[in-house]
Amino acid sequence: MKITDINELKRISKEIRKSIVTQVYKAQSGHPGGSLSIADILTVLYFNEMNIDEKNPKWEERDRLVLSKGHCSPALYSCLANRGFFEKEKLQTFRNIESKLQGHPDMHKTPGVDMSTGSLGQGISTACGMALAAKKDGLHNTIYALLGDGETEEGEVWEAAMFAAHYQLDNLIAFLDHNHLQIDGNPKDVLSPEPLNEKCKSPPRLELIFFNTGKRSYIIGSIVFEFLFISKPNSKFSCTVICGKISLPCGTYPIPI
Repeated sequence: MKITDINELKRISKEIRKSIVTQVYKAQSGHPGGSLSIADILTVLYFNEMNIDEKNPKWEERDRLVLSKGHCSPALYSCLANRGFFEKEKLQTFRNIESKLQGHPDMHKTPGVDMSTGSLGQGISTACGMALAAKKDGLHNTIYALLGDGETEEGEVWEAAMFAAHYQLDNLIAFLDHNHLQIDGNPKDVLSPEPLNEKCKSPPRLELIFFNTGKRSYIIGSIVFEFLFISKPNSKFSCTVICGKISLPCGTYPIPI
């Protein structure tokens, strides 16, 4: 299922956001801010870009997503449910003790989850391993990783970036959700990872792409447009910054429409 209509992708993204708020409110627990700020990119990945089969979640040649910022699982669960990996009604069980939809994704319990995550900084390393293994196995799939800007304070992230460049992992695309929020505040005030642009220009010379986020109505189209470029074989490692304009500081979580 590949949806190319931008307005339909926007509609799905809006439903994803509503579901995020509903899940977290019902559970009275969770991370709505960071989940809201990745709704657009996950919508494009699961409904426009990724080669996956909801009827065969373990298909060997499928594309894979590693949600490194695993605490933002409500966004992932909503995409998986809307894509048909499991019933939407199960979203109401988010964080229940017996639920398959726990606060952090579990690849052994939840259909469609490609990697158990939650320990920040480790997701990109896992994605690198998947990408290298796919190359050695002769597969032609793509591995996607989605990181938060706070976890770029972890040295492991930059080691993984060097690994990706060294082994020319052109089947790996990593996204950085640059929403300027982590648990203790703005990353620039906690342990600033800036200047990201200059870091990516120096070795290992990552490709840094900024999406047009001046108006939210343009974000979906911009993401789809950029995929025409970052999916090319000569793109060894794409560190894509999504400037989050969607989630607000802790305490206010309106549903953007």
